[in-house]
Amino acid sequence: MAIKHLTDEQIHTMTIEEKDRWWLENVYQGDVPQFTARAVICGFLLGGVLSITNLYIGAKTGWALGVGITSVILAFVIFKVLSSIGLGRNYHILENNIMQSVACSAGYTNGPLIASMAAYMIVMEVRVPWWQMMLWCFGLAVLGVLFAFPLKRRFINDEQLPFPEGQAAGVVLDSLHNESDDASVDAAMSAKLLLFSGLGAAFLKFFQAEKVLAAFKIPFHIPELLDEWYYHYAEKFGWAIPKILGTDLRELSVRPELDIAMFGAGGLMGIRTGLSLMIGAVINYLILAPAIIKLGDIHGTADAAGVIHFGFGAITKWALWCGVTMMTVASLLSFFSKPAALIAPFKSLFGRRERTDDCLSHVELPLGVSIVGIPLVGGAVVYMAYSFYGVSPWLAALAVPMVFVFTLIAVNSTALTSVTPTGAMGKITQLSYAVIKPNQIHTNIVTACISAEVAGSASNLIQNIKPGYMLGGKPRLQAIGHVIGAASGALFSVTVYYWLFLPQDPTQLITKEYPYPSVITWKAVAELLIDGLKSLPVSAQWAALIGGVVGIVLETIRITTKGRFPISPIGIGLAFIVPFPACLAMFAGSFAFWFVGRLYPKPEQRPNRIIVQNQESICAGIIAGAALMGVALMAIIEYLQRVHGAAV
Repeated sequence: MAIKHLTDEQIHTMTIEEKDRWWLENVYQGDVPQFTARAVICGFLLGGVLSITNLYIGAKTGWALGVGITSVILAFVIFKVLSSIGLGRNYHILENNIMQSVACSAGYTNGPLIASMAAYMIVMEVRVPWWQMMLWCFGLAVLGVLFAFPLKRRFINDEQLPFPEGQAAGVVLDSLHNESDDASVDAAMSAKLLLFSGLGAAFLKFFQAEKVLAAFKIPFHIPELLDEWYYHYAEKFGWAIPKILGTDLRELSVRPELDIAMFGAGGLMGIRTGLSLMIGAVINYLILAPAIIKLGDIHGTADAAGVIHFGFGAITKWALWCGVTMMTVASLLSFFSKPAALIAPFKSLFGRRERTDDCLSHVELPLGVSIVGIPLVGGAVVYMAYSFYGVSPWLAALAVPMVFVFTLIAVNSTALTSVTPTGAMGKITQLSYAVIKPNQIHTNIVTACISAEVAGSASNLIQNIKPGYMLGGKPRLQAIGHVIGAASGALFSVTVYYWLFLPQDPTQLITKEYPYPSVITWKAVAELLIDGLKSLPVSAQWAALIGGVVGIVLETIRITTKGRFPISPIGIGLAFIVPFPACLAMFAGSFAFWFVGRLYPKPEQRPNRIIVQNQESICAGIIAGAALMGVALMAIIEYLQRVHGAAV
């Protein structure tokens, strides 16, 4: 069934009252099943599980991926199967919409765990109690809900902004639940591909887990590092060991790795970012790192035999300054490059015409909920910042109104591009508090966490409301779903994070396997604002300066060419704090899907129809399958070590 929508002319000429009346009469589905127990429970459980995949992906790449379309397809398949065997009735489209609201909210809740608060624990050398972190994540997420819904009627009802990811979720929902439509065939194929790719990725990940396979005496093993055979025979037959300026490639972490989750992530990010990552990885690991090791500014550690080893950790301590500076400068330049886009949301918000009729008062979340809720929940967040982290109440309170400003700006970006500039907003807050209250690193990180995470959460949640508007659901029910999802995300994510990811000594959190790029960035910016450039080696200072200049030049070119320039300074900078094998795997994923698209460009061609048109579903399945199996393997190893004392 075709989704009804206003024409461009209607959007620009109709009043907000006329638009609301049109939606009520033409789209709104009334009191059909929506906020049902099974939709909420399914969303709570599915969202919690998918939020755990974001812990894994965040630890690897620093990103949190949207789970909307994944949750929609999985829930549809689950209830379709239950219905076919007589264990449930058909799943209504608006039930699925509520389910994805709960699941998406859960997926956005764990941002602090893979960025700001992990950096806080490292720099403060303290392991925040799990219950405090759970309350903190939940409080920030609920505050994001309260900031989001008052803006929903402006950005969605009135301006009808696209919100690409939310719109895609709405289209998938409509296709899945209207089987007479031709699009349902493609949606069914997407569901199958998501499931098969997820199972395949999980299978591959399991048979890469050498320690687990050995513990269960399973002889078959798929190697993760694809060059192991060469080094095995090199040692046996005396073959040459590849080196650059005298440093072994293994010491530079330059090794091809079969990381299927990163392959899927690369497919989602696209060839532009994937290529930029590869360029940055080559510059960092094959050119700069061996040169700086030879110079003596990258320091290794000696083993028992006195042999010096370098690797990802040693290289990153030097390289991060170039990468972080490049990303920060490019992000801020992009952020401020369109002043009209920054001013527009404020003009539209404060210049809105006075409503003479509110025909949606019975379905929208009452404005009074946010008017009362923001001070109450904001006050609770301020109290937690003071009680848990020692931040002065007035400094923490100052971050709350900053959320309003950042949310208006971030929503505009998310609405048009699906990109929420959380990182840039965090840096702005860190810079602001470096001036307001210098030399307080804990204040710098915690206050930036409040403003950036709440604004980012609010922006992504408004995007998540878009499918409900397209399909005629009740917005106030989605608001309740978002709060429930926040509880799910906090419960599942914090529990698994503290059990499997966070070591007793938080300073040991960042490893070669889990580099936490966002944590490195938050930590580096906070420390730089406290210590200044004088604490860095001269070569690192020059690298930071050059990185900043390159970031400005490349981002300026990208802006002036209106995005046609194929190189992203964000991607290049990210490669300086992500291991080479992960960069290579993400590039391979982006290149593989790009190559198939170029080889089979016509939509009617079978490879295009199966692979290119279902790229998002395939990649989402790969990531979910590999990430969930990765977390499961971590749990198995933890169990074997704690219960059986197995040497794994």
